[in-house]
Amino acid sequence: MAENSAISWTTHTWNPWMGCTKVSPACDGCYAEALMDKRYGKVQWGNAPRVRTGAHTWNDPFRWQRKAEKDGTRPFVFCASLADIFDNQVDPQWRSDAFEVMRKTQRLIYLLLTKRPQNIVKLAEAAGGLPINAALGTTVEDQKRANLNLSWLVSARIGAKPLFTFGSFEPLLGPVIVPSGLMPDWVITGGETDQGGHKSRPTHPDWFRSLRDQALAAGVPFHHKQNGEWVPLQAKDGEWPTDEGNFCRIDHDGNRSPSGWPMQKVGKKFAGRELDGVEHNGFPEVADA
Repeated sequence: MAENSAISWTTHTWNPWMGCTKVSPACDGCYAEALMDKRYGKVQWGNAPRVRTGAHTWNDPFRWQRKAEKDGTRPFVFCASLADIFDNQVDPQWRSDAFEVMRKTQRLIYLLLTKRPQNIVKLAEAAGGLPINAALGTTVEDQKRANLNLSWLVSARIGAKPLFTFGSFEPLLGPVIVPSGLMPDWVITGGETDQGGHKSRPTHPDWFRSLRDQALAAGVPFHHKQNGEWVPLQAKDGEWPTDEGNFCRIDHDGNRSPSGWPMQKVGKKFAGRELDGVEHNGFPEVADA
């Protein structure tokens, strides 16, 4: 499901603007910063002006809408993969304009993923209300963010009335138990990858397995995007590697510890997407427009 995006959980990505400010540990290895700031110099990251994209980009949803009408499909569109749709440093008119595009392209399902879920209700109301074809999601990288962000997401489920809610547990930096009553409608997991000067942090597959099982118990779809750069390591002839760049031990909470699980950095391609030999490609069901 990636006609126009390498991201396995969406069909398209659409960026009405670019730029953001880091707000949590998940932002440490921001791929959007590494790509659009460090590599291409298109926008400055941090407390700097955001950059609105051009007319061609703003027209993309209408082209996708026409194709979806012809094909009878409802493609998923990840909105603001190079920004945050609920960034309060963005000109509010830009968000209003983006929401108007969404309202005019109702065969498309817009995935509004944010690291600022506390802003959702206020900023959505200021933009004329959340479009009926928009789903709301938040990033959850550890237990602290699970407790905070999922609570705000549930509040937004009531206050903004999204099509559905989802949690992006990527990069997963420690074990997460979803608090009672805060399970989203869709669970996505993923490990971290190297981005520019930021070197990826390991994710133990037990943390993925836990969220897989929690989703199953709650009856919600589970999608595993990637394992990241690291996999658990088995000793060879009773010996462990000592190269600190490609070997480490992590404890239950994701901290490096001499007595923790041994992990080896093998690269994103080799680590792959399978969890216990299975690709998990769950998606929420949506009704016809």
